[in-house]
Amino acid sequence: MENKNIWLTYSAEEKEELHKICELYKSWLDKGKTERECVELAVELAEKAGYHNLEEYLSEERQIQKGKKIYAVCMKKCIVLFRMGAEPISAGMNILGAHIDSPRIDIKQNPLYEKDDFTYLDTHYYGGIKKYQWVTQPLALHGVVVKKDGSCVNISIGEREDEPVFVITDLLVHLASKQLEKKAGEVIEGEKLDILVGNCPIERDENLKEERETVKANVLKILEEAYGISEEDFASAELEIVPSGKARDIGFDRSMILAYGQDDRICAFTSIMAMLSVEDSSRTACCLLVDKEEIGSVGATGMHSRFFENMVAELIALTEGESDIKVRRALANSKMLSSDVSAAYDPQFEEVFEKRSAAYLAKGLAFNKFTGSHGKSGSNDANAEYLGEIRRIMEEAGTAYQFAELGKVDIGGGGTIAYIMANYGMDVVDSGVAVLNMHAPYEVSSKSDIYQAVKGYKAFLKWRCEDEKRG
Repeated sequence: MENKNIWLTYSAEEKEELHKICELYKSWLDKGKTERECVELAVELAEKAGYHNLEEYLSEERQIQKGKKIYAVCMKKCIVLFRMGAEPISAGMNILGAHIDSPRIDIKQNPLYEKDDFTYLDTHYYGGIKKYQWVTQPLALHGVVVKKDGSCVNISIGEREDEPVFVITDLLVHLASKQLEKKAGEVIEGEKLDILVGNCPIERDENLKEERETVKANVLKILEEAYGISEEDFASAELEIVPSGKARDIGFDRSMILAYGQDDRICAFTSIMAMLSVEDSSRTACCLLVDKEEIGSVGATGMHSRFFENMVAELIALTEGESDIKVRRALANSKMLSSDVSAAYDPQFEEVFEKRSAAYLAKGLAFNKFTGSHGKSGSNDANAEYLGEIRRIMEEAGTAYQFAELGKVDIGGGGTIAYIMANYGMDVVDSGVAVLNMHAPYEVSSKSDIYQAVKGYKAFLKWRCEDEKRG
C-alpha cells in the first residue's frame, strides 16, 4: 500500500486552516518547554473553552451532567480533560493519551561548583539522548525553586534576546585526536554535561583576608538579588536545561517545523486541540497528558500511577454512584489512541528503515500496531478488529493516515504508554505524527501531518462504537 504526499490534496481553505493550527503549535512549543509549563498552558486553554476543575465539583459534591467539561491536574505535571457524553462513563470513553515530558538535562540537587575560575551547574541527563548533540548549543534554564517556607520561584532564563544563555563546552578539534577515536556514545560522558554559568569573580571585600570560589560567590549573589534564592535552595528545586530559542519553519517552502520537545508535545498539542473542539458526543471524550514517559512512565505523575484511574472513579461516584465494578467497566469498555510520535523515514539513513513499513513526513497520521523491540518485546500489539474500526473512522473523516513500524526488526525499538492502558482491558493502538531527529535537541515535523492529526483525533473522539465489546 503506497501513501502519497498529501500537500497537493489541500484546498486553499484547508491550507489556511493548516497554517493557523501550526502557528498555534509553534507558540505552544515556545511557551511549554517543560511538563509544568505544558500543564499551565493546557489549563489556560481548557478554562477558556469552558472547562472546570474537578475539585469544584468534589468540594460541593455536585452532580456532573451530560455535556459538562471537566479537568483535573496531578502535581502540576499531568492533566486529564473529560467532555461528558450522553452515555454513562461505565459504557466507556474515547481517550487520547500523550506525554508532555521530553529528553533534556536536569540540574542536580547540589549542583553549583567552581573550577579554575569557571562556575558550573552539575547535571544528570533525563531520557534517551545522544549526549554529544547537546554540547556547544545555546541552552536555557527552566523550572521551579521551592524554599523551606513553601514559596515557589519560577525560573526561565535564556529565552528572551536580552537574557543570557548557557552552554556545555566541547574540546576544540585541534586537540581532539584521542576524543575522535571514541565511540559516539563515549565522546561526551554524562558527567561532562555540566553547564557553564559564570567566569566573573565577586568584587573583593576588604574586610576579609582571603576569599575563595569568588566566581561561584558572584553567581550566588546574582541569584539572591534576582530571585531571592540561596545555594541551599537547589536541594528543593526542579530545574531543566533545554535548547534556547523559538520553533522555526524549515525550508524555502516553510513546509516543516524545527523545534525542541516535539516528542511528544506534538501529539499533546494535537490531542488537546481536538479535545477542545468536541461539543457533542455520545461517549465521554477524554484527553490525558502525562509525565515521565521518557524514563519508563514511573512515579506519581507517570502513566503507571493511579491518577487517571482515581479521576475516573471520582467521576463515576458523582454521576453513577460509587462503584468499583463500574470503574473497571469504564476502563475496560474504553477505546484509546496512545498518541506518541513515530520515527520518520530519513533518506540519509535509509539503511535502518524498512521502507514499506516506515512512517513518512507529509503522508498523514501514523499508526503503529505494535512498538517494542526485536520480537515485539514490551509492545501493546493492537487487535486486528480494533484496527479495522480505526481505519473506518479515519476514512469516513477524510483523514490521511499510514501504518508504520519503528525501523528494521533487529535494529532497535521503543515504547509508549499504550501497554500500560491496555492492562485495563481496553483497546489501544499507538498513533501519532512522524518526526525526524527524534530525541535530538531540535526535531523536525511536517505541518501537513499536524493538521491531519488534529483532524483524525477529532473524528476519534466523536466516534460511537456500535459493538462495545467483542464476543
